[in-house]
Amino acid sequence: MLEQLGINAKTASADLVGASTELKNKALGAIADALIQNAQKIIDANKIDYDSQLGILDGGMLDRLMLNLDRIKGMADGCRQVMALDDPCGRVLETVERPNGLVIKKVSCPMGVIGIIYEARPNVTADAAALCLKSGNAVILRGGKEAIHSNIAISDIMREAVKSVGLDENVIQLVHDTSRESSTELMKMKGTLDCLIPRGSKRLIQAVVENASVPVIETGSGNCHIYVDESADINMAANIIFNAKTQRIGVCNACESLVIHENIIKKALPAIKARLDEKNVTIRGDEKAREACPGIEAASEEDFGTEYLDYIISVKTVSSLDEAIAHINKYSTGHSEAIITENKENADKFMMLIDSSSVYHNASTRFTDGGEFGLGAEIGISTQKLHARGPMGLRELTTTKYLVYGDGQIR
Repeated sequence: MLEQLGINAKTASADLVGASTELKNKALGAIADALIQNAQKIIDANKIDYDSQLGILDGGMLDRLMLNLDRIKGMADGCRQVMALDDPCGRVLETVERPNGLVIKKVSCPMGVIGIIYEARPNVTADAAALCLKSGNAVILRGGKEAIHSNIAISDIMREAVKSVGLDENVIQLVHDTSRESSTELMKMKGTLDCLIPRGSKRLIQAVVENASVPVIETGSGNCHIYVDESADINMAANIIFNAKTQRIGVCNACESLVIHENIIKKALPAIKARLDEKNVTIRGDEKAREACPGIEAASEEDFGTEYLDYIISVKTVSSLDEAIAHINKYSTGHSEAIITENKENADKFMMLIDSSSVYHNASTRFTDGGEFGLGAEIGISTQKLHARGPMGLRELTTTKYLVYGDGQIR
């Protein structure tokens, strides 16, 4: 089913390796312009997808699916940000001159062909294609059925833009078949795909990790925590939590779980609840949390490990920083965690011992994003430790090789 896509991608990849930075940037500029020029076409296609999922997807997933002019401008801006970044290919990382006169250079180079499996986020189509293009990789995109009309519109626009500047349009390809068989086939394209990156629900990511026969970079779900330490500025804590929970509920860097020190919970939780009430957020807490503030629902053990993607948040009360760290490391998905505190020693300890890709002191978890980290658009947030961790920008989509220069040496 996907064999021809693989052949096309291999051919396009070989051509893209030799493309200049100038040509790749020209293609990205053409994509950005084309997305804006064809915004209404994208919005019309997205409306078909959105309307078909009303009553099926929850609020968080519908938010991920929806495209409007501002979000399309954001996709175009992401392409332009990637244009402005240094080319990640051809960087000399190390140079060694051996006693026999050999000069050995370790340099960055494209992976080759990258596959992306994702769900109801059509912006991923543009973000992933832009990053793969700039890093010299051909990409095969396989989105979910929820966003298929949006994805087709976006990919068609990008392919035409790439072709208009003289690059092979097959550097960007979309799998139109959204059946389970197509995703399974993509996972098994050993010899064609050099890397497969899943983006989406915990179930999707787990399925790819367990079934793929090609190398996988695991992007995790986001059960992100904020710990309110006993020395926290309560007003700051309330503002940060309000932002982290409610700015966009359907994203993986939204806060899902609060941990609050028992010495401050009676003052902090009512202030936090007052802010969250502005967006009608349901708070589910343990016994001490419910005693500290009226209007808190009872939390189950399952709540502490749940990525809600909804206007719901859990609260766990702790008696020490060590207990907070242990609780977070137990239930975290390894994405992003934050501590709100005026105690630098506590902040330093928290940031050292929390085992997540991004750890914050007095700031919202919503900053875990390629653009916010200065990486341009991102391919995803890696929660594994091999090859890449955290927001995956251009450099994370390259590998290395050795260039060895001699003048007749033999061994």
